[in-house]
Amino acid sequence: MCAADLRTWPFMLNEYSPEHVSGPGADQDPSEITYLGCDCVSTSCRPDSCSCLQHHGELYDENLCLRDCERKETDFSRPVFECNVMCKCSEACKNRVVQRGLGYRLQMFKGGPKGWGLHTLEFIPKGRFVCQYAGEVIGLAEARRRLQSQKPGDMNYLIAVKEHIDGGKMIETFVDPAVVGNVGRFLNHSCQPNLFMVPVRVNSVVPKLALFAGRDILAGEELMYDYSGRYKNVTEKASVQETTDIDLVERKPCYCGAETCSGFLPFDISVMNSG
Repeated sequence: MCAADLRTWPFMLNEYSPEHVSGPGADQDPSEITYLGCDCVSTSCRPDSCSCLQHHGELYDENLCLRDCERKETDFSRPVFECNVMCKCSEACKNRVVQRGLGYRLQMFKGGPKGWGLHTLEFIPKGRFVCQYAGEVIGLAEARRRLQSQKPGDMNYLIAVKEHIDGGKMIETFVDPAVVGNVGRFLNHSCQPNLFMVPVRVNSVVPKLALFAGRDILAGEELMYDYSGRYKNVTEKASVQETTDIDLVERKPCYCGAETCSGFLPFDISVMNSG
């Protein structure tokens, strides 16, 4: 097994970016400021006076852990809205977590059939933010084109995040870090993961895809999340298919080693079938 320090790993990408960048077909520019800010002048916002917390709720506790990680598996994850660049509160506000970036020492490693992976060099408490999954934000047509152009041996990093809103509507965000991305690209899948993904909005309507610890994670453990989004969330049965309706030749094997391993990596056929 070999390891790579995160200070030197960007050579593995054409372009490193800790945040999303706008790509072909994107409906919204992820760098565009779209939200109003609060007028709080205290060091940290309080729910009794902060317009952000009153409107969206107090989603982090006093230890900066996501409160939502305690919800039942049958519930949907709630979107998170942090204070933004228009807010008057300080950078130390407890409603500014994901926007601060990496807070733990992480290291890439390569070994076994999974290829590159990521593990933590220090203990991470349950509910704490770990890293983003950042890349090009693209449109549905471009996402479909990229998937259709992939060869059997190509790696697929594209992720489709679906958020259900009032009136039965759905917001879809497509992110591809294949060329432009950050450390989140090197997270492997597990059928029993220790991370889960939550859309977090700060300045833009385009969400940051934030990964939080689903349990206490010990130093040296590999960091993994469920590519299907089923861990600590509800998914549409028609979107993430098992072996039915998909040519088994196209399915990539899963090497997570979990007792509940499905044998194959999740594959969302809705991107291919929609439109």
